[in-house]
Amino acid sequence: MGSLDRHRHRLSVAPMMDWTDRHCRVFLRAISRHVLLYSEMVPVDGLLRGGCSRQIAWEEADGPTVAQLGGSDPVRLAEAARIIADAGFLEVNLNAGCPSRRVRQAGIGACLMNTPDQVARAVEAMKQAVAIPVTVKHRLGTGRTFSASHLDQFVSTIADAGCDGFIVHARLAELGSLTPKQNRSVPPLRHDLVHQLKARFPHLHIELNGGIESLAEARMHLEQVDGVMIGRAVYRNPFLLATADQEIFEDSSRPVPTRVEVLEQLVDHAESLTRTGEPIWRLVRHLGGLLHGTPGARRWRRFLSEHPQRMAPETTVLKEGLQLMKELERCK
Repeated sequence: MGSLDRHRHRLSVAPMMDWTDRHCRVFLRAISRHVLLYSEMVPVDGLLRGGCSRQIAWEEADGPTVAQLGGSDPVRLAEAARIIADAGFLEVNLNAGCPSRRVRQAGIGACLMNTPDQVARAVEAMKQAVAIPVTVKHRLGTGRTFSASHLDQFVSTIADAGCDGFIVHARLAELGSLTPKQNRSVPPLRHDLVHQLKARFPHLHIELNGGIESLAEARMHLEQVDGVMIGRAVYRNPFLLATADQEIFEDSSRPVPTRVEVLEQLVDHAESLTRTGEPIWRLVRHLGGLLHGTPGARRWRRFLSEHPQRMAPETTVLKEGLQLMKELERCK
């Protein structure tokens, strides 16, 4: 069986529905060679029906990538894990943290925290089915009141089943009372509770997710947990990963990329989309935050929004965007 590469898990980008698709991953990989990337959550039923080929599309340019599954049935999860492994993903992750009503009605996501034995059976089945590591992403618990004993039981039960690692979103999930958007902000962040969990289970691999906004914050938390996962902050400002290889992974062999160099890499990917007839906007829609917080950011976003990319699926937008980026860089 595969073992978790703990160094790769020092920093990762969270799985985000409708965002962390293959094109987003190619974009982020052009910024950081080492950061661990995740797919969107892939529903097991859809995957087994053959309807999720786009979600599990993987290519060498993705680099180290984990596929996240949404499901609860051990047999079906094991079958799905085999598909994930055969597709080339580094690991498979089970979602036990999504609080959406649709996910909850399917008996998956955060509600799985109330059935640790079910999750343990699922993890055990996946571990038997594949040679790649199996991890679980979850919340601090469900409801409005935190229970350390409930969290400990959940983690220890699944660890006994062979789970290779835990990614803990440092909020409770209030199922039924809050929308998914509210569940990302209303329950208070409690990073300290994840630190304490790691202290109680020092032999387990435990990562922190939720509300991390910078590499400086990530380094601070890495003093107490094994890894840090950043989500929407990266999507708003993808270039915050530009120094991750040096600051987090201690790799000085690669210079910090410029935004121009990132776009130059994406032109090749855009040309591959053109050859397959895939719309170029599937890549371009992820690029709006590339100049976040810098002079020219508004002009860049306006250029992307006004370019007729949906009507003309060719590489013109990337090539024109590259020239604009060079101009903006010279003006700084």
